[in-house]
Amino acid sequence: MWHNAFYLVPGVLLAATVLYAWQAKQAARRVSDPKGLPGRGIALLEAAFLSGGPGRVFDTALVRLHRRGHVVVSRSRLVTLTATEPVDEVDGAIVDAIGPSRSRDLDSLRVAVMRAPAVQAVGDALAARGLLRNPERLRRARTANRSIWLAQAVTLAFAVAALLLTSDEPGSDGPSLWIPLVLLVLGLVSLLVTRPPKGRVTPAGRRQLGLMDTGKPWHPHHGVFVSGADAVLLGAVAMGGLALLGADGLGDAELHEAMLAAAAGDQSARAFAAAAGTGSSSSGSSGSSGSSSSGSSGSSGSSCATGPATWCGSSSDSSGSSGSCGSSGSGCGSSSSCSSGSSCGSSSGSSCGGGSSCGGGGGCGS
Repeated sequence: MWHNAFYLVPGVLLAATVLYAWQAKQAARRVSDPKGLPGRGIALLEAAFLSGGPGRVFDTALVRLHRRGHVVVSRSRLVTLTATEPVDEVDGAIVDAIGPSRSRDLDSLRVAVMRAPAVQAVGDALAARGLLRNPERLRRARTANRSIWLAQAVTLAFAVAALLLTSDEPGSDGPSLWIPLVLLVLGLVSLLVTRPPKGRVTPAGRRQLGLMDTGKPWHPHHGVFVSGADAVLLGAVAMGGLALLGADGLGDAELHEAMLAAAAGDQSARAFAAAAGTGSSSSGSSGSSGSSSSGSSGSSGSSCATGPATWCGSSSDSSGSSGSCGSSGSGCGSSSSCSSGSSCGSSSGSSCGGGSSCGGGGGCGS
């Protein structure tokens, strides 16, 4: 019976991995700043991030600057800055990324702005409110859940070792096989119990998008362009993306063509749209341009420093702080050309949630 003591090691390992996976799952679902759903009063860039991720934020902010006459985008995808009067931190991130030369190619500009702390902060604010899940915590929860498979493999290995050791002992009754069997069953049950939530958009986030989809065009209710055709245009870009809007809807075929080309091959918008159930799968809505990586924003394997330009997620609960997204403090700004194959993920934006009306009902937890 001494061979049964072998199972103490896999038993302790299984208990430790299950506890770790449970805690990681709870952390992934934690909401640090629960509020009521903002309804149709959500801020413009928050709506863009919730619908399509950081690339949609860039698209919306650039179209807004273009409508104000602050930037010119050529068919060759060169963005020229004509005025430096940002209305928020995301506008400021675009101005900073363009740099003192006052012009930059659209592909590298898009990735640099998506990685900027200002855009990161938009996603962090939504995650703190419970409308999105923090990607770093989601990755940790998936890794912790997979560690249970390691404990299962160790249990099986110990069971085989115990059988082999007792096979050479005449008259031995052998180890009790019910012990590893129970451990394996408990491990399988634990895999189901500690399975992390799927997708970046929480059920509360999907309800929020549902509140905005009433069959009428959505437009921002505060900030610049709060009324008129520009408000409807920006709302359409934020909620549906450039591809769904079309060149006629945007009113500038050259701008539309350049921005769609810059966003070609993006995967993060599809991941956000699929998780949100918005049905928008256009490559022009969000994500990384110029990056050869095709990993989605929902993948757990890619790090923020080497993966596609998507949302890293702040390691802090505070919506006001954001990870540097693989750079040291500068947020991967305009100093480096980010159009190469290894671009870091991110999101940004100012914390725009403070001005939203919160009459939408219950908390936003997942």
